[in-house]
Amino acid sequence: MIAQVIGFVTGLTAEGRIAARCGGLVRAGGGTSAGAELAARQLVGEGAQALVSFGLAGGLDSVLRPGALVVPTEIVDAGIVFSADPALAARFGGMTGHRLLGAEAVVTEAAAKQRAAQDNNAQAVDLESGAVARVATEYGLPFAVVRAICDPAERDLPPAALIALDQKGAIGLVRVLGSLLKRPGQLGSLLQLARDAARAQRTLIEAADRFERSPALTV
Repeated sequence: MIAQVIGFVTGLTAEGRIAARCGGLVRAGGGTSAGAELAARQLVGEGAQALVSFGLAGGLDSVLRPGALVVPTEIVDAGIVFSADPALAARFGGMTGHRLLGAEAVVTEAAAKQRAAQDNNAQAVDLESGAVARVATEYGLPFAVVRAICDPAERDLPPAALIALDQKGAIGLVRVLGSLLKRPGQLGSLLQLARDAARAQRTLIEAADRFERSPALTV
């Protein structure tokens, strides 16, 4: 019996550095659903025997505060529901009983988050997990989703947050500063988002450490 090779798909390179603590294969998709699908397929090509969508998520349920860990039971993508693997999720502490929406675009406004929650019976949303679920199902591989809430359901995202990432999933400081110069009133919201992102990253570090301490799955 050998240890299962696990591939981690993230949106941000910063998330990828945390995922690397788990010792598997890691690919950042650049913060888009298409990029996540490409990353997942590359990981399968590199020998991944299971996939994990790992990183930040937006809250659709006001109960989920910044830093809350979400290890969903189900992922809904384009109306199709995918079930995560309980054994793989157990390595991160087990499923939290949530449903996560895999979206094609960032859900930016509180009103849109409320509609997304109602339409999909989902409590959280991200851009990578739907793609990971689709690819894993296509190849017959187990998958899990491990996400920490960054922006809560009642908060609109500042415009700078929507243009911050480059294609590799790194923060482009020049673009952020340019957006701030055009709309300086968003500074407070952007600083709050940065604080919440730091809280969420600490949660991801704890999840990665929990994974390291858990017994490895074998094939």
